[in-house]
Amino acid sequence: MPSDHPHREHAPSSVAVAILSVSTSRNLEQDKSGDLIRDLLEDRGHRVTGREMVKDDVTLIRNAFGRLLGTAARAIVVTGGTGITPTDVTVEALHPLLDKELTAFGSLFTQLSYEEIGPAAILSRATAGVTNNKAVFCIPGSSKACRLAMEKIILPELTHLIAHLE
Repeated sequence: MPSDHPHREHAPSSVAVAILSVSTSRNLEQDKSGDLIRDLLEDRGHRVTGREMVKDDVTLIRNAFGRLLGTAARAIVVTGGTGITPTDVTVEALHPLLDKELTAFGSLFTQLSYEEIGPAAILSRATAGVTNNKAVFCIPGSSKACRLAMEKIILPELTHLIAHLE
């Protein structure tokens, strides 16, 4: 039976993904959220082709993001810096670089977060988009939020989204 979404039929079976962690308080060895994202991706057959960690700083974030854009990765998952504290600048750093925003991503993440944590879900500015024909996901830094975004949104749609970019 033909799919209602023909791109799904031509979607790759796995995707090369890079991970960028943003934190003022952790280093790569302490990056439980980045480790979780890596493990979830690899458990689903995807390849992690790059991984970096930087402090919450617009220039540092953009520089690391640029390096990861230059890799074979078809998607970049950025974790951390999506809240509302003065040091949370991931969205400010990366939103202007998106060619297209996937506006439903933030809405869906907020809805799913609300089901788990209630109205505190409004404190997240999770966002996603496309730049240079690569998918970009900016998600909170907590492991619980990373698991939610990965398991409920990113992993189920990753290959389908990439098929649209080919």
